[in-house]
Amino acid sequence: MASVTIYDVAARAGVSIKTVSRVMNNEPNVRPQMRERVLESAGVLGYAPNLSARSLAGSRSFVIAVFADAPLTLDHWRSERGSDYLQRIQLGATLECRGAGYHLLVELIDHDGPKVRQEIAALLSALKPDGVILTPPSCDNDMVLELLDKAGTPYVRLGPEKPEGPGPRVHMDDVAAAREMTEHLADLGHRRIGFITGDKRYGASQARREGYVAAMKARGLKMDKAWIRQGDFTFESGHEAAAALLALPDRPTAIFASSDEMALGALAAAAEADLGVPGDVSVAGFDDSPVSRLSRPPLTTVRQPLVEMSTLATRMLINGVARHSAAEATPPRDELLPFTLIHRASTAAPGKG
Repeated sequence: MASVTIYDVAARAGVSIKTVSRVMNNEPNVRPQMRERVLESAGVLGYAPNLSARSLAGSRSFVIAVFADAPLTLDHWRSERGSDYLQRIQLGATLECRGAGYHLLVELIDHDGPKVRQEIAALLSALKPDGVILTPPSCDNDMVLELLDKAGTPYVRLGPEKPEGPGPRVHMDDVAAAREMTEHLADLGHRRIGFITGDKRYGASQARREGYVAAMKARGLKMDKAWIRQGDFTFESGHEAAAALLALPDRPTAIFASSDEMALGALAAAAEADLGVPGDVSVAGFDDSPVSRLSRPPLTTVRQPLVEMSTLATRMLINGVARHSAAEATPPRDELLPFTLIHRASTAAPGKG
C-alpha cells in the first residue's frame, strides 16, 4: 500500500494543503472545526507527518530536549535520582509532546567532563531543539545557561536551587515539604529525629535540610550534629547513614531520609539492627516513588509532582511562553506546584507499631 501523503489528507478533508500543514504544525488561527476535520481525516488515513520535512518547512525542529545529569556509576543511575526520577519527567514531557506533534529527546550531561562545553554546543547545533528542560544540576549551571542563551534556545529550569536565576522555572517548595514531614514526626511524639541529606550537587538536598532544621528549631527540639548524616540519594548511602544513626547511644526514634531510595536503606539498616519499623524507629522518605508503596512497611513520604512539573515545562516551551530575555522588565515566569504528604505505615508514635 502506498504511503499516505498530505495531499490525501487534504483531499479527504476538503481543504487546502496549506491548511493541513498548519494543523499538523500546530499553528494558531485555525478554526476548531477545520482542525478537527483535518485531524479526523489524518487519523482515518493513518497519516503521520515526516519530522524532517516539517523541520525544513519552517524554523522549528519539533524537538524538545531534556538535559539530565549523567550517572557517575551504574548503581547511582539505578538510584532514585536516576531511573525513576527521569522516567517520571519523561512521562509528563512525552505525553505533552505527543499531543502537540513534537518529539522528546533525553540527553545525559556529564557536568564534570573535560569537554562538556564543546559537547553541549555541538548538541545544540546538531539538534536545534525548540526548547530544553533543564533538570538539576543543569538548571543551576552557569555554563549550560550561557550556551543556551548564546544559541537562542528557550529553556525551562525544573526545580532550580537559585530562584533568582535567569529564565522561567517550574518547581515545588522543598523547604516547606521537608519542614512539614519533620513536623509530622514531631506531632507523632518524636523528639529525636535523625536526618539523611541528599547529594550535595543538587539544590534540593540543601533545601530539604533547611526544612528539617527549621522545623526542629520551631518545635524547640534538640538538634545533635550526630543526627544529621550525609547521603547521595542511593540505597547504599541511606543504609550506611541509618546504620550509623541507629548505633548512637541516644539513637533517633525517627529517621527522615531525603529520598525514598535512602529510606529503603534505612529500613534495611533497622532490620539488621533487629529494630521494628515503626515500633522501634519510624522511617520517612521523599519523592513517593513506586518503591515507597511496595516496601514493607510502605513508606510515609512526600509526593513530588514530577510528572506535572515536566508536563507544564513542556507546554511552556511548545507554546512559546518560555522565551525570555534578560532585557525584559518583567521577571521570568515562576510556577510553583504543590507537594503532598503521604501517610503510610512506616511512621507511628514512639514505641507503637
